[in-house]
Amino acid sequence: MIKSICCIGAGYVGGPTMAVIALKNPHIKVTVVDVNQDRINAWNSPNLDLLPIYEPGLADIVAKTRNVNLFFSTNVDEAIDQSDMIFISVNTPTKTYGIGKGMAADLKYIELCARQIARVSTTDKIVVEKSTLPVRTASTIKSILKQSHNNVKFEILSNPEFLAEGTAITDLLNPDRVLIGGDYHTQDGKNAIAALSGIYLNWVNGDKIITTNIWSSELSKLTANAFLAQRIASVNAMSAICEVTEANVDEVAYAIGKDTRIGEKFLKASVGFGGSCFQKDILNLVYIAKSFGLNEVADYWEQVILMNNYQKKRFAQKVVQKMFNTVSGKKIVMLGWAFKKDTNDSRESAAIDVANYLIEEQAELHIYDPKVTAQQIFSDLERITGDSLNQLQEKVHIYNSANAIFSNTHAIVILTEWDEFKTYNYIDIKKEMLEPAFIFDGRNVLNPAEIHQIGFQYYGIGK
Repeated sequence: MIKSICCIGAGYVGGPTMAVIALKNPHIKVTVVDVNQDRINAWNSPNLDLLPIYEPGLADIVAKTRNVNLFFSTNVDEAIDQSDMIFISVNTPTKTYGIGKGMAADLKYIELCARQIARVSTTDKIVVEKSTLPVRTASTIKSILKQSHNNVKFEILSNPEFLAEGTAITDLLNPDRVLIGGDYHTQDGKNAIAALSGIYLNWVNGDKIITTNIWSSELSKLTANAFLAQRIASVNAMSAICEVTEANVDEVAYAIGKDTRIGEKFLKASVGFGGSCFQKDILNLVYIAKSFGLNEVADYWEQVILMNNYQKKRFAQKVVQKMFNTVSGKKIVMLGWAFKKDTNDSRESAAIDVANYLIEEQAELHIYDPKVTAQQIFSDLERITGDSLNQLQEKVHIYNSANAIFSNTHAIVILTEWDEFKTYNYIDIKKEMLEPAFIFDGRNVLNPAEIHQIGFQYYGIGK
């Protein structure tokens, strides 16, 4: 029986997942470890508003479990040694160097974890891949763990997450499925699968737990993200056609979504998809296909990325075009920086690329997001623009609320679908703005007829 779990990595996957596991398994000690002291301090903060990850419902669960059977620590070696099961939930970014640069997953953190587990462990362990990994990564982990000199047995499982940021806690509490990949041809492998299944069975129906071989499990995660991203790219491609033919992309999406073979989800046109998974995982899939000489397959999936980049650029160009082909010196309010609502994650957010384009056009940006910090926004901009913080602060201004942001504004650009943006009094807002007042709705959150009636020049996606 599993009595102690260690999770290496206290990020967007590790933190929420372990909080829910601790909540539903009060008999198991769950320790989340990370080498980032600031992040662990934030997880241990008495002020639950300062948790490093924002997810609706997460703070309540942490409040119930923290220092009861859920612990956050930087003592990685101790947590590894004392655990029966170890989840690896570290970052696997796209490589920025060497072979596979720009496409392949960078597995250096996975390898470091495996070597640390092999070095520290003195008792048998079940090692669970939670990070999104290329197919066949388990064989690499297994070969490293075999080098352990402590006469320890390891079983490797793949248990990919299928969480959507903003609904992660709901997804964890009520999953569509739980996928566990392992070596079901051996008794030790079967026992390991059963041990992990037993943890989930405390709140998930058994018919939702799917077991496969480990390679199928690893590939299923990449495939799921690729299919979802492809749907967004497809409806965004149609949004461009809708705009020039006077069709309405929402009506088109609704009509085809009623076809049960297609379904309604991920058919929401927007300025483009972002987040930590879609682009990274598709590029990884492209790299795998190219590695096996499947160039036509690689080209097909790479087109999803190209379509997404096109959508972001097309939207930014429309802002400039509609504002008389210049935004130089004009005050533009950007509402939203997170890649989607109900998260503070800005990784690969469309807002970053749109902001970069507008900065190149010499616009003066005023930015507000309910959950993303000014520090994170400036960090994102430093990376994409190459400008220093001092340079950026001359042309970018960050606000803690939207109360004083609209005065003498030329245009509002909505880049995240936060619910509060729908509730603003746009009649009063327009009175503060310069004429003609523009709204560019990159998420189609506003009612175009109502906004036009107020007197705005309104431009949505695919309309």
